[in-house]
Amino acid sequence: MFGSTPHVSDDAQPARPRVSSGAVFFDPEGRVLLVNPTYKEYWNLPGGGVDAGETPYAGCVREVREELGLTPAIGPLRLAAWTSADGSGALFFVFDGGVLDPAQRAAISLDGRELSEYAFVTEAESRSMLPGWKARMLAEVLRACAEGGTRYLELDASA
Repeated sequence: MFGSTPHVSDDAQPARPRVSSGAVFFDPEGRVLLVNPTYKEYWNLPGGGVDAGETPYAGCVREVREELGLTPAIGPLRLAAWTSADGSGALFFVFDGGVLDPAQRAAISLDGRELSEYAFVTEAESRSMLPGWKARMLAEVLRACAEGGTRYLELDASA
């Protein structure tokens, strides 16, 4: 119907990528919220692994609540990204968390075990805090937010 189907090996296994979900939040000046995980060498957007049986959206809401102590309204999907992380691949979903008001920013509460600190930063500042592939992801997220759309991205996480 749509052209020829490429031959797939009879012993091919379905993809079983790691799935992570998070949100992009802003302050009134348009800076992005990044968090500093204690178990990684670089900063990140708030979020984390999606649990078995959990949707990416539900995983995002849960991770934001666990990591920041907040339950803000989470908006539309802004980015779906595939990376070559760990050889088996990883899928990342980033939802729009919108602008955090002063009360929400004051209520951010890190547990100190998983996250050591947070900061609102410009895109330029984030480039020194993120590995190259994560900085490219963030740039696409910011473009999607500005346009009110969603982006799809494939990245080599080793680059």
